Amino acid sequence: MELTLTIPVLCAIPLAPLIGSMLVGFFGTGFIGKQLSRGACQTIAILGVMIAFILSCNVLMQVMDGFYFNGSVYRWMQLGEFSFDIGFLIDPLSAMMMVVVTFVSLMVHIYTIGYMAEEEGYNRFFSYISLFTFAMLMLVMSNNLLQLFFGWEAVGVVSYLLIGFYYERKTAVFANMKAFLVNRVGDFGFILGIGLLLAGTGSMNYDAIFAQNTVLAAQTLPGTDWNLVTVACICLFIGAMGKSAQFPLHVWLPDSMEGPTPISALIHAATMVTAGIFMVSRMSPLFELSDVALSFILVIGSITALFMGFLGIVQTDIKRVVAYSTLSQLGFMTIALGVSAYPIAIFHLMTHAFFKALLFLGAGSVILGMHHEQDMRKMGGLWKYMPITCLMMLLGSLALIGTPFFSGFYSKDSIIEAVAASTIPGSGFALFAVMASVFVTALYSFRLYFYVFHGKERFGHASHEHHAHGSDDHGHDDHAHHGLAPGEKPHESPWVVTIPLILLAIPSVIIGFYTIDPLLYGTFFGDSIFIDIAKHPVMKHLAEAFHGPVAMAIHAFSTSVLLLVVLGVLTAAIGYLWMPTLPAKVAEAFAPIKKLLDHKYYLDDLNQAVFAKGMLWFGGVFWHRGDQKIIDGMLVNGSAHLIGRFSGVIRHLQSGYLYHYAFAMILGLIALLSWILYTYIYLAY
Repeated sequence: MELTLTIPVLCAIPLAPLIGSMLVGFFGTGFIGKQLSRGACQTIAILGVMIAFILSCNVLMQVMDGFYFNGSVYRWMQLGEFSFDIGFLIDPLSAMMMVVVTFVSLMVHIYTIGYMAEEEGYNRFFSYISLFTFAMLMLVMSNNLLQLFFGWEAVGVVSYLLIGFYYERKTAVFANMKAFLVNRVGDFGFILGIGLLLAGTGSMNYDAIFAQNTVLAAQTLPGTDWNLVTVACICLFIGAMGKSAQFPLHVWLPDSMEGPTPISALIHAATMVTAGIFMVSRMSPLFELSDVALSFILVIGSITALFMGFLGIVQTDIKRVVAYSTLSQLGFMTIALGVSAYPIAIFHLMTHAFFKALLFLGAGSVILGMHHEQDMRKMGGLWKYMPITCLMMLLGSLALIGTPFFSGFYSKDSIIEAVAASTIPGSGFALFAVMASVFVTALYSFRLYFYVFHGKERFGHASHEHHAHGSDDHGHDDHAHHGLAPGEKPHESPWVVTIPLILLAIPSVIIGFYTIDPLLYGTFFGDSIFIDIAKHPVMKHLAEAFHGPVAMAIHAFSTSVLLLVVLGVLTAAIGYLWMPTLPAKVAEAFAPIKKLLDHKYYLDDLNQAVFAKGMLWFGGVFWHRGDQKIIDGMLVNGSAHLIGRFSGVIRHLQSGYLYHYAFAMILGLIALLSWILYTYIYLAY
């Protein structure tokens, strides 16, 4: 069926999951009534996302045929000369994001049937994840900064609900509040950047802003000699630092593992955390004007890629290993943005979405088979009991570490080559960071794989070592009771869990091979991404050296990158298969470094000691002195006390006797005549 890019069709894409979310939320959770059963709720929610996915696929095919759309749906507000519209921009960048978001979301919806089957909040969870899909679609389909900001904030609000899904647990409440507050820090910079662009161009529409590039490039921030575009781009990227969890605003993402495993895949694979990467790519015509902003992005991404990978090595919670892997890979994407390789950043975003969703859902399958145990120290030898999950996790891990011919190889290797060819300030440090991260990624990825699926079986025993290694685990399991009873064996997950794993494994293996040429060196993105080739010729150099995906994979066997991958896997095998006592000895030998990593560079402690306690102190001062003493004590209660005292004095004049009032009138008359007489005498003389 041939569909055109019309407003009704485009509106149906985000509205389908929104309607599904509303129906399930209103009629399946007791908000209005429980007219809908569990089966009906899951069907409605999945149907809404499936409609969005099918329509998104059709949109992508039409975009590939050359049909674009950029128009307003309706005018939201007219404020003087400023117009604020709700509209859609459908081009290759947004069309690809729509397909990735809806596909991963659909897999998560199906997976949820099996994973959340025993949960009381089953219907509520479906309502939340459908609402999240709507918010993300509004973000990627927007043609203006207003709608982008709406989707930006909406995914933040829904992630707050999802991370705190188990709201009766203090750790979940702490985690969702932490995510909300840290993102507000980034969003403050984001809205400042939007405000600067509105002030500089008089519009919030992308095309109107991009059309005034030369005007913006010549402007300075009022009162300073700072370039306006540089300041605006850095402010926008600060928003991306919060949403895409870049150092030092990354601290919320590992704690977000408090939410159920399906939302870990949804939020941290293809949707919320990649919003910042998408935004910077969308605003590439502005970022290309400022090498200072690009250098800032490059350094932040490099720090995130390397130092967050180190933290993944010491984690013992299976979900947190994958979470720190997400942080490191987001750093890779940010590095690509910093060297003006925006197509590579989006390419890695896409490939990462599939294999990271696969790893998160695979970790969830392990947790389900282990009766909601997440501590890898209580696993081992699971390949015999969970062969499908084991194979899927292996494929996801191979894609993550950049194994030749796997999807992650093509995107990660392209980032490394782009950094090596870049001359942006900071590219030297970035090259060291990505090369070191290659080894670190292979180490923690196969540490997880060997620890969980191979080696000695460590489950089904009474544990006395839980939390012994200071791994930051604090009750973030999905259920209050977890772990296998003595003698109990793990089991493979049901088909509603394993089928999404298989469907995600397919693109994790092959999609990079088939899409690298059109996405990076072809004309797929067209003018949806702008690169100043004269100033930043990285993509040109890579295109000249590219001779096809097969040649690229074969060439990898002669590079140091693959050597680092092999060394990382071998190190993991030595430590967690062949010499299982070695990691403890290494940790003891490097105890200070181990302690630093266990405490996550003490950033959480710093935030608690400086920002949280500092704000509590300031809040206490302002509350005690400002609110209690000045506002309540002086302004509110003080005025009441003053009136009370005045009333207490004058009430004695109200005796109720007529002769008292007559006497008062006579005294008043005498006073009035005296004043008149005094005035007359004063004027006469």
